[in-house]
Amino acid sequence: MSDDSLRRIAEALERISPAPMATPDFSAADAFVWHVDPDRLVPVPKVNRVDLPLLVGIERARDTLLENTVQFARGLPANNALLWGARGMGKSSLVKAVHAEVLARGHPLKIVELQREDLPSVGRLLTILRDAAARFVLFCDDLSFGHDDQHYKSLKAVLDGGIEGRPDNVVFYATSNRRHLMPRDMIENERSTAISPSEATEEKVSLSDRFGLWLGFHPCSQDEYLAMIRGYCDAYGVEIGEDEMRAEAIEWQATRGARSGRVAWQYFTDLAGRRGVAL
Repeated sequence: MSDDSLRRIAEALERISPAPMATPDFSAADAFVWHVDPDRLVPVPKVNRVDLPLLVGIERARDTLLENTVQFARGLPANNALLWGARGMGKSSLVKAVHAEVLARGHPLKIVELQREDLPSVGRLLTILRDAAARFVLFCDDLSFGHDDQHYKSLKAVLDGGIEGRPDNVVFYATSNRRHLMPRDMIENERSTAISPSEATEEKVSLSDRFGLWLGFHPCSQDEYLAMIRGYCDAYGVEIGEDEMRAEAIEWQATRGARSGRVAWQYFTDLAGRRGVAL
């Protein structure tokens, strides 16, 4: 066999089985995003987030998640957390803001974002994190599962850890619009068509039971909606009268057909742009 043929065979084998991932430099940043094909942890120099005091109307969830995260950062026992509920009410913003607050208090902590579609690779990621000296919040935003979706089985590696157990230096936070991570109509359909209804959805529904913390987020009141906007105005130095802000903000929510923290921020972004204030 010629040298050229051997070289082509070697290159083909390398493509099939790429070289192991190099040990990440966790000192490069406090936040990372996990990517696959090939596996890599990409540092995020600046995280897109708001300050914790600006998250209005979710005080109970804020205090509970902050306390749990501080415990974990100090090396104490802590629970995995599922933040579920209404859209646009600050679930993912809270996770990122709590991480920033823990850092500000002097507790070293890393956050790693994992996309839902990359859950099958979570075992490889946990192997990398397990051997690191740092402590990690593994964060998956907008987590949910559809019919015949098998990704939830990979998630058990994070929540239960299998025979090795979940690494002591990793805690898992997820956000979802669904309390049980799957549509209610799908749950009812599987129960009604299964031979053993009680077992048909138990495996999927019980997945949410493996989170030690359930933090519910509910639609905000009009007063909370206006308080969010006033908080943004004060924090970023946007001047507007109370009556003018109230009229504009209520009209804005009416045109959107919704009222939430996300809608409040969208109105404030428009307001800041009209007032010439950079965010």
